[in-house]
Amino acid sequence: MEKIKINIDKIKINEAWKEFLKDEFLKEYFLELKKQYLHALKCQKIIYPPANLTFNAFKLCPLEETKVIILGQDPYHQPYQAMGLSFSVPCGVKIPPSLNNIYKELHNDLGIKPCKNGDLSSWAKQGVLLLNSILSVEANKPASHNNWGWQKFSDSVISKLSEEKSALVFMLWGNYAKSKEALIDKNKHLILKAAHPSPLARSGFLGCKHFSKANEFLKNKGKKEIKWNLD
Repeated sequence: MEKIKINIDKIKINEAWKEFLKDEFLKEYFLELKKQYLHALKCQKIIYPPANLTFNAFKLCPLEETKVIILGQDPYHQPYQAMGLSFSVPCGVKIPPSLNNIYKELHNDLGIKPCKNGDLSSWAKQGVLLLNSILSVEANKPASHNNWGWQKFSDSVISKLSEEKSALVFMLWGNYAKSKEALIDKNKHLILKAAHPSPLARSGFLGCKHFSKANEFLKNKGKKEIKWNLD
């Protein structure tokens, strides 16, 4: 059990984020969430992403440079896919259908040719918080951790960013993400809504031009635009 504690407690997270979220980490629901995580590992459950990547979105995206939030729902539940960044998969892993459509929209919107890998880390490093509402999942069991309390955590992140930061861009794709609109101050931030990029959504994402709209907003606010190309 002690070895498991070390694995969890040494999760790497940007120090600024750790300070920003320190009160949240001490709340009762989060302590209970941690207990459930530890118990699942003790029972030898396979959890994605790996423990050291659970908070990868906060590790790679500097708090002080955060400009865009792209909200996903829960991590990929198949082997080798989840890396703690919404919609992203590691280099060498087959690009999922939703990300394929994101790449198509990048091409339609900004003329960026579809990338051959699905690693969106370069976006995160520029200030794009690729946040899943649920931060973990059991292997081959989608939404298996949706009752653990992760949504309360991610909702708090969204609310706190909305309250304490200015001129952010929130990209809400699909009905689940759109339900978080109430957490965001629309008078301070840009909220961009569209259908989910999954092919199952059929229409409504392609043609949304969210990437050019985000950069136009950032430019008008005197902020550095995002380089959306990945090559």
